[in-house]
Order: sequence, then structure tokens, then C-alpha cells
Amino acid sequence: MSRNAGREYEGIACLYLKAKGFDILERNVNYGFAEIDIIAKFKKTLVFVEVKGGNPDFPPRLRINRKKLKKIEMAANRYISSKEPAFDSCRIDVIEVLSNGRINHIDGVGGW
Repeated sequence: MSRNAGREYEGIACLYLKAKGFDILERNVNYGFAEIDIIAKFKKTLVFVEVKGGNPDFPPRLRINRKKLKKIEMAANRYISSKEPAFDSCRIDVIEVLSNGRINHIDGVGGW
């Protein structure tokens, strides 16, 4: 997947989240060891979103393994400690943007 395709999938995911009532706080927050695609807020929940896109024959979400989730958790912790945002709870979500136009939103992934 090209960098442009990734940015396109992230743009689609942002539009989807906005339509669902999420406020987009930041995009592409990079800490060197990991990048958070989208940081959003839904009511009082801080949501760190990983976006994957591609062919529905091999669901893109399957490219997220425990190692990737751990890096997202570490980046999310760094974001929280540096920005000190106000929130009651937080979670990691996955938005899957499929080439057939379907969007799957999986909320609360990982053990964090």
C-alpha cells in the first residue's frame, strides 16, 4: 500500500468518525517507535485509532498483531502524559476501510 493510499484511507476514516459524532483531535502523531493514525474524542472517551485499508478478501485488520498493538499503547501513553487531555476513559479502535467501500469499526481492541 502506498503512503497516499494510507492517507486516503485515514481521510475516509475521519469522515466516518465525524459522522458518528467523534471529534478529531489529531492525525498522524509520530513518536518514532510508533505512529497513531487518528486521535479522537467521543463524548468523554479518548480514542486512539489505527486505520487499515485494502482488499476484503484478506481483511486488513489481520495485519494488526500484538506487537503493533503494544506500540500503539506505548504511543498513546506518551500522548496522554505529554498533552494531558481531559477524558474519563480511553481505548484503541481499528477502522478498516475496504476497497469495496465498506467500513468496519472495531472498538476497544487489545487489552489496554
